Amino acid sequence: MSVRAKKHLGQHFLKDELIAQKIADSLTEKDYKNVLEIGPGMGVLTKYLLKKKITTHVIEIDTESVEYLQAHYLNLANRIISKDFLKINLEDYFGKEQVAIIGNFPYNISTQIVFKTLENKHQIPEFSGMFQKEVAERIAEKAGSKKYGILSVLAQAFYKVEYLFTVPPTVFDPPPKVDSGVIRLIRKENYTLPVDEKLFFKVVKTAFQQRRKTLRNSLKTLNLSDSLREDTIFAKRPEQLSVEEFISLTSKIEKDAI
Repeated sequence: MSVRAKKHLGQHFLKDELIAQKIADSLTEKDYKNVLEIGPGMGVLTKYLLKKKITTHVIEIDTESVEYLQAHYLNLANRIISKDFLKINLEDYFGKEQVAIIGNFPYNISTQIVFKTLENKHQIPEFSGMFQKEVAERIAEKAGSKKYGILSVLAQAFYKVEYLFTVPPTVFDPPPKVDSGVIRLIRKENYTLPVDEKLFFKVVKTAFQQRRKTLRNSLKTLNLSDSLREDTIFAKRPEQLSVEEFISLTSKIEKDAI
């Protein structure tokens, strides 16, 4: 029995054991006892996670994959969550405990998985996984590049992001049309921002929605005072600002509203 990859779920099953082991070994296993694998498919990565000292849980929306895992990984049976990761509340399954996230993520929901992780950063100390290479590079990119954007700033505000390695299409069944990239996010020791988090997200998203414009123009909708808009930072385009500068910009906007 094997599971058929389903296009509508964005499934590309990893078939290379060495790469599976490499992804599993990217976990530091520091400061958490649980790991949740998203979309385990037929368990090529799962089996390497089960060898670790941490407790492995998996979440899988595909009923065919769930049946396969239940039949082939008996020691995992009561830790298979047959749900959509994007719709669950982590606390329902892990209480207040910390849980790392790992997976060979379906391309079609990979950025949503990152945003869900950011929403739950208080509970997710580490995140390691495979994305479409372009998305992985975007998350890890530094300021000053065309790839640098919303995902880069928001992920790097709370996590240390490392691009680990590139994976060719040939190691998947079916092979995707593009290369993949594996990245790791390790939560910063101090991951609370010195500014209002909702405003920070809004500033970053609004700025990059018109990334070719200067901040003076792209942030017009925030109704900033004329005196604030004279600040030299507003002459820059969003891709020129580091994470720290976006935090500083948000602080200025906060004070402007008082």
